[in-house]
Amino acid sequence: MMRARHRAALFATSTMTGFGIASWITRTPAVRDELGASIETMGLVLLGLSVGSMIGILGAGALVRRIGTRPLVLVGAALPVVGMLLVALLAPAHLTAGVWVGLWCIGFGCGAAEIGLNVEAAAVERRLGRPVVPVLHACFSLGTVVGGAAGIGLTALRTPVTAHLLTATVVMAGLAVYAAANLRPEHRVDPADTVGTAAPAPRLRSVLTVQVLLIGVITLAMAFAEGAASDWLPLLITTGHDAPEVTGSLVFTGFALAMLVGRSAGTPLVARFGRAPVIRACAVIGTLGVLLVVTAATPVVTAVGAAVWGLGIALGFPLAISAAGDHPTDGDRRVSVVATAGYVAFLAGPPLLGFLGEHLGLQAAMLVPAGLLVVSACIASATRTARSGQRSRLPG
Repeated sequence: MMRARHRAALFATSTMTGFGIASWITRTPAVRDELGASIETMGLVLLGLSVGSMIGILGAGALVRRIGTRPLVLVGAALPVVGMLLVALLAPAHLTAGVWVGLWCIGFGCGAAEIGLNVEAAAVERRLGRPVVPVLHACFSLGTVVGGAAGIGLTALRTPVTAHLLTATVVMAGLAVYAAANLRPEHRVDPADTVGTAAPAPRLRSVLTVQVLLIGVITLAMAFAEGAASDWLPLLITTGHDAPEVTGSLVFTGFALAMLVGRSAGTPLVARFGRAPVIRACAVIGTLGVLLVVTAATPVVTAVGAAVWGLGIALGFPLAISAAGDHPTDGDRRVSVVATAGYVAFLAGPPLLGFLGEHLGLQAAMLVPAGLLVVSACIASATRTARSGQRSRLPG
């Protein structure tokens, strides 16, 4: 029972993160209007999310082995609530710097938590011998769908940004309290990490094998594609097609729903076909979706492309994390390295695309994630098994 509640706490934190991000994304056009910001300026505002996340991610990679995953998850549950509160109060006051700080808090908290969540979920997955990381990411997608749907409704009702984001803050706080109450208090080191060896843990350089680097590239590509859609799809619709704000929110929610469907229903495909073929198919389908969005002449075609995009990349990130954790002794270190690459791409990519979009157009900028997905399709075989010669209990 305690272990089930522990997993539920991990899932609740991931759901909260998705809900908060979707709540922010669906009101990105409104926040831009409140601040009077250009696309390039919005890219700089999003940099607050990226800077905070990178600090949290890079710090978490070193801390997870020293203090355990629970403190990181607790920080990640608390700071996004504070950050959302700041954005809710300061965006209508036209305080761009204040919104930047709020996004920094969200980014730092999520960055620290996500490393802890993925390391812990991968460890639980190894112990149980069944997929846990995809469920964790499905919970994130569930949060984005619920947050996106709420954003659509509140946007259609012309709800002020402050009221919407304050409501989101209350929901996030409730999930954070539940997570804090149900996380297991001790950091449990996987016995496989210590049994049979009295030598110190291997240094980082020994973990950076060719396989881990290739898995890191796949994770980076999938996360970059997900971050690009999450931060720029609403603006792609509103600026590229002169569509109303609610249409942009609807397209993003369709993307998030496709992600949820892919992550919830795709696990049997992994059991049948193996990890590498599924990741390769994800990359190909995701590329087709991005190209549909890039070449779309109408909002309807863009919406279809966004759904294909989301369905395609749904399983890519969690399966790459599972592949990194598929090692008898260094699973936690490998997951930390790979997850760091992914989350840096997820949060640093959108400002880069904002810069490119200001000069080339947002649709042209989306060719970058498409190219990365093509690369990941070519190297998907790296996710089959660990090079240590040990076989995973999960299909791969």
